[in-house]
Amino acid sequence: MRNRLISFVVIISMLSCILVGCGETSREQAAVEVFIAASLKPAMEEIVANYTADHDNVKINLHADSSGTLLTQIEEGYECDIFFSAATKQMDQLEQDGLVEEGTRKSVLNNQVVLIKGKGQRTKVTGLTSLNKAKSIALAAGSVPVGKYTREALKNLDILKTSKDSSEITTTEISKTLGDVEISEQSNVSKVLLAVAEGSCEVGTVYLSDTYGYEDKIEMIETVSNDLTGDVVYPVCLVKNEEADETQRMKANEFYEYLLRSQTKDVFAKYNFDIDLEK
Repeated sequence: MRNRLISFVVIISMLSCILVGCGETSREQAAVEVFIAASLKPAMEEIVANYTADHDNVKINLHADSSGTLLTQIEEGYECDIFFSAATKQMDQLEQDGLVEEGTRKSVLNNQVVLIKGKGQRTKVTGLTSLNKAKSIALAAGSVPVGKYTREALKNLDILKTSKDSSEITTTEISKTLGDVEISEQSNVSKVLLAVAEGSCEVGTVYLSDTYGYEDKIEMIETVSNDLTGDVVYPVCLVKNEEADETQRMKANEFYEYLLRSQTKDVFAKYNFDIDLEK
């Protein structure tokens, strides 16, 4: 009987230690919410996999969409620790909102807009100047960075004759300018890519980085000069997250610093991003 009692006490003690240990581990773990432009998703998935392989006490949750949509979500109170935008406009607005942690805004990457078609598909389009020859075009909305950059290029080519801000030019206006070409407006660059790759649209504009892994589905017609679009800069920052506890803030800062490392930028370079950019 005495031996049974001792065994029972030992088992209870062991279970208590395990439960306490689990509780401590749980408290040490944290989820970091990272809002990223849709064009960053493939590269960021690889980066997160590399990071979590060496950091098993943190979960990095990626939320990918257009930078404009992500900005709106942050402003509406969605929990976010890190914002990685495909344009400076959305980051500027976030700073004006007072939601950027001071001193954490960094310009990390540059990109280029490219005009694409489906692999092996015939088209009379040879560049932006002949978009009027397309039967259908996949184009991101003006609030989406790649859509704004495309509109800016069309303005600088004197195809779109307007003084309106590029982001405010509607697809209807563009269609009329191009002779009523059918335009399928998309909510982010990934959807433009799929529309062309799957054959729903004849041509479309995406980023050079988006072509990685799609070499067997799409072809580039033209790489648009940054002189026409302006620099396609990707800034990143830490976001003021009132819901985060001390551990979450620490983990977010650690991952943010990891994004700025040279070996991380090498991953971005693999996905056709330009990493030769000052912070």
